[in-house]
Amino acid sequence: MPRLAPIPSAEIQTRLLIGGKWVEGRDGGAIDIINPHDGSKIVAVSEARQVDVDLAVAAAREAAPGWARMAAHDRGRLLLKLADRIEADRDHLVRLEAMNTGHPVRDCINLDLPRTALCFRYFGGMADKLEGNVVPVDAGFLNYVEREPLGVVGQIVPWNFPMMFVSWKLGPALAAGNSVVIKPSEITPLSTLRIGELMLEVGFPPGVVNIVTGYGDTVGQHIAEHPGIDKVSFTGSTAVGRKIVQASAGNLKKVQLELGGKGPNIVFPDANIPAAVGGAAFAIFHNQGQACIAGSRLILHESIAAQFLEKFIALARSIRIGDPLDTDTELGPLTSKVHHERVLSYISVAREQGGEILSGGRVPPGDAFAKGYFVEPTIVRAAPGDRVSQEEVFGPFVTITTFREDDEALAIANGTAYGLGAGLWTSDISRAHRFAKNLHAGMVWINCYKRVHPASPFGGVGQSGYGREMGFEAMRDYTQPKSVWVNVDAKIPPFYPR
Repeated sequence: MPRLAPIPSAEIQTRLLIGGKWVEGRDGGAIDIINPHDGSKIVAVSEARQVDVDLAVAAAREAAPGWARMAAHDRGRLLLKLADRIEADRDHLVRLEAMNTGHPVRDCINLDLPRTALCFRYFGGMADKLEGNVVPVDAGFLNYVEREPLGVVGQIVPWNFPMMFVSWKLGPALAAGNSVVIKPSEITPLSTLRIGELMLEVGFPPGVVNIVTGYGDTVGQHIAEHPGIDKVSFTGSTAVGRKIVQASAGNLKKVQLELGGKGPNIVFPDANIPAAVGGAAFAIFHNQGQACIAGSRLILHESIAAQFLEKFIALARSIRIGDPLDTDTELGPLTSKVHHERVLSYISVAREQGGEILSGGRVPPGDAFAKGYFVEPTIVRAAPGDRVSQEEVFGPFVTITTFREDDEALAIANGTAYGLGAGLWTSDISRAHRFAKNLHAGMVWINCYKRVHPASPFGGVGQSGYGREMGFEAMRDYTQPKSVWVNVDAKIPPFYPR
């Protein structure tokens, strides 16, 4: 089988980026970065701590005024150059991402890297498109509203799509004129550090982007509570999101949260079954199910459930599991040992609550999978109220529930605390729009699933968070309005004439 060569450790950046320079953490700590395919150590990266965050914030604050004053089209030009540089660096970046995350390299090539470049390119073009407005007010006065950058933004990136999510965070923040302190996950920081190298190569000014690799309970916490940071953008679990909100109260910084999900994926009797089967498999098994928008709850009409499951189970069992650097691999390992153990624990939870394991539910047999963090694609028949139907497993693990009437399907779909993504498969356009209107979700996919684009807002409701990534919504969230009043009629006196 064709297998790409791993990146040699000597070619991997391991230091912090602060003020335009690569530096070691002041306290000298290090974090081992593990290859989830075989449990081996890739490199050790420098561990940032509170003092390093303070230095990064100081560098960002120093850089912020000049970056904000730079012509918007010049900021955009740098983002466009970065997109080009990322595409030119494709072979390095995709191998690095596959090694670090376990994500199959074929997906890194076909999805992650193109989406990363597209996002930076979109916001490069957006930089000089965000306009203010003129407000009709009292006669004799001109009132205009302009959008200003917030200042310094703290960004905390998760471990599941690190390369792509860095573009989601940095693209709009930089286009809007903010400087950034960004913390990649301590599990998967390597592609973020590589993008930092590329940013310096294309000419981003020192201090505009600072990268601090460290743990959430030290670096993440300090970013959230730091008085020198004007906004924090966090993607991760709902439990940590609550801590971010609490920590942000000190200086009342703005907060944007993209949290967990438990995506319902409803298949109606008039659906195109082959399309729904393929779409549902992509919805839950892509990136080993490690996606907040994963379609982790399949809700099937009882009249087509048997037909659907026959095809769906056969497809799941045909998925090629293996080395993420092998271009034939379709499902790689989970990204960390801790998460591997967590996902496997839900197999026991399902059985304890009476769930039926229809397929998978184990580590694949064979020596090739003994050292890595692999789990077979797992399909479980479960009741809507079972833990595996309510809690985010975040793995290649989907629950099956059936329904008879449309209202029942809607109640099941809306029956969790989350509200991120939801999907439905039907040929009835009236039903499609009715469900899109009534599903408790920030995003709805009709006859597709997990479609994203930098022009379309991404985010959820309920315990899936608030605020939005991408699109004009993100640009607005990274700016604040300033209202300016001008007295254009000299005959209008002040309120207390003398």
